[in-house]
Amino acid sequence: MPDLPTPHDSLRAALHGLRGLLLDLDGVLVLKGAAVPGAPEALAALERAGFPYLVVTNTSLVSRATLAGWGRSIGFRTPPGRFQTALTASVELVRREFGDRPVYVITSDDARVEFAGCHLLDDAAVDAHPDRVAAVVLGDSPDQLTRENLDRAFRAVLGGAALIGMHRNPWWLTPEGPTLDAGTFLVGLEWATKRKARTVGKPAPAFFRVAVERMAREAAARGEARLRRADLAMVGDDAFNDIGGGRRAGLRTVFVRTGKHGDAELAKAASGAHGYRPDAVAPSVAEVASAVVG
Repeated sequence: MPDLPTPHDSLRAALHGLRGLLLDLDGVLVLKGAAVPGAPEALAALERAGFPYLVVTNTSLVSRATLAGWGRSIGFRTPPGRFQTALTASVELVRREFGDRPVYVITSDDARVEFAGCHLLDDAAVDAHPDRVAAVVLGDSPDQLTRENLDRAFRAVLGGAALIGMHRNPWWLTPEGPTLDAGTFLVGLEWATKRKARTVGKPAPAFFRVAVERMAREAAARGEARLRRADLAMVGDDAFNDIGGGRRAGLRTVFVRTGKHGDAELAKAASGAHGYRPDAVAPSVAEVASAVVG
């Protein structure tokens, strides 16, 4: 296995004393369906060192098991339990706040596996009684984000259902190029219903809170000192969802230059009275891993 690259001293200083990493998926570990160069080696180095990390992603199309299996096909060995997705965070919200009340979920068949034990309505039930739907949960699925299903969601929200978006991502990079994401359809439902959706994925504070609480429980189980938010760093390629969201959550932040955003987006994020900058900028996640375990 090749050695990790040597990180810049400023990156080492920014991450000194760090106790865990939250790693975005698209643009940090993978890009356009392929592993970012050095990313599999970076995660392997974290695993060997026993350095805590989670892969935190707004992915909502597939289950964690499928995501981990796909990762293995391109060189990763990340187990399903190391992923926190917008999908799994949405499942947690539904279970906690809606219990056994009926919900209408627009997502792929594979993603629906994560909702085991929840009261999910089929299309016919929503058509018959849209006013009985407690919540509409919108995820990503090329096959399920149809005009018919969006109409069902529209009528259910007009009937009083809460509108929940797994995330608000407008687009993402695929092997075919920039592609519309589920956030685009969520905004359309907001506009049509005049209702504001509750968003679960990044940069929502609830998403980061779930990750922080999990990392804190794991640290306590290892007999370590109480984990503080500043003991964790969010590593991402999105200046707004990753860096902005992580900063507002009280985490350290590292921007990597392997994804969709660059200097223009960093400058935009830093502008204005409430502007912000990442704690560090790195060429890739490989340098980040080297800085914490090298």
